[in-house]
Amino acid sequence: MPDTKPIPRPRVLLVEDDDGVRRSIHLMLNGKGFEVRSYSAAAPLLADPTIDEAAYLIADYRLPDSDGLGVLRALQRIGWTGRSVLMTAYPSGTLREAALACGYDAILEKPVPQHQLLAAITGAEKE
Repeated sequence: MPDTKPIPRPRVLLVEDDDGVRRSIHLMLNGKGFEVRSYSAAAPLLADPTIDEAAYLIADYRLPDSDGLGVLRALQRIGWTGRSVLMTAYPSGTLREAALACGYDAILEKPVPQHQLLAAITGAEKE
């Protein structure tokens, strides 16, 4: 009898306060085979007891209760080591430097094309 266990899908933590952007990214990633956990703010994400199971983080820089840098730092404090992508509508050299120093693997300017976001989370982008 064949093994019928479902193939595990890589989990993505998505924190974005804009409902439309969050839903669009969630649906796109889900359609590409990712398991997506979506949050509108940092606090609900950080309260989720399963966050350590995620392989990826996609975070907006400006959030209602924190910022993307604070989210990654909080995850790092609990030992999370996944790949992380910061999205921002307010890019600057200073923010880029701070995000890279914090540990972000990629910083993307909004609006982010789907192919660019996929490449960034999988590590296929050219920085």
